[in-house]
Amino acid sequence: MNIPSYKQVDKAHIRVRQYAHRTPILSSTSINRITGAKLLFKCENFQKVGAFKFRGAINAVMSLSDGAAGRGVATHSSGNHAAALALAARKRGIDAYVVMPENAPDIKKKAVAGYGATIYFCKPTLKARESALAEVIAETGATEIHPYDNSDVISGQGTAAKELLEDEGDLDLVLAPVGGGGLLAGTALSVSHLSPGTKLIGCEPEGADDAYRSFLKGEIVPSNNPKTIADGLLTSLGNRNFAIIKEKVEQIVTVSEDSIVEAMRLVWERMKIVIEPSSAVPLGAILEGKIDPRNQKIGVIISGGNLDLENLPF
Repeated sequence: MNIPSYKQVDKAHIRVRQYAHRTPILSSTSINRITGAKLLFKCENFQKVGAFKFRGAINAVMSLSDGAAGRGVATHSSGNHAAALALAARKRGIDAYVVMPENAPDIKKKAVAGYGATIYFCKPTLKARESALAEVIAETGATEIHPYDNSDVISGQGTAAKELLEDEGDLDLVLAPVGGGGLLAGTALSVSHLSPGTKLIGCEPEGADDAYRSFLKGEIVPSNNPKTIADGLLTSLGNRNFAIIKEKVEQIVTVSEDSIVEAMRLVWERMKIVIEPSSAVPLGAILEGKIDPRNQKIGVIISGGNLDLENLPF
């Protein structure tokens, strides 16, 4: 199993910065006053495709040999990774094949199609997704780009925290949401290398707490029927991701649905920016008292801003 190091994040950044936005870092005087901390939000909701996922996808696609790239890339995803891979493939001028569950939100289906991918729909189970992807790869010869358990993807995701630390210097704490663990693992590589005195905490919904349970047990505990509004955090941890997380992350905390919605609404109202529920989980952890933020300088990775505006939770 190829587990990346910070050196690969550094190399990834040289590739990623040619294609991705160096997203802004915003703060809010009123949210700082409410929390008693200085919060610095790295706004990946302003990234291409509206999420950090573009960093990992573009790094993975641009890392392929010409021979492999010529056969295209494939994945199964119901959301941001699908759109990110489709756009990354378009940037390289190659085909992208995406297996999506038939119940994926229409907004996500339109985004993936809009970036030029060929979509294959399947039943909404992991088994159906994996078997459909295997058929697509057998038929096309495309290279699978896993949404998170992939060294190039992890390295690409780590570039967001690299930029945060380069722009803001020493932080007391960095918070990131965790689902499959691509963002948290990549962030861990950057934080541990660039600012070893900074603590990193992963934040996860109570209704999808497999990373929390895995962290406590020291081995991967698969997600079992997760239920949360934070639909980007439903997946179980990847193996490479967990290997990095258990070594380099301080702790993982869980957050209630009410706190996720409260945090999301607070950011919309006070900062006037659109974030999706998954992005609100770290601030939710602070509002719920799972993390003591007082008098600390805290970096928060806002993971994305893609959501169905017809179905807001407030």
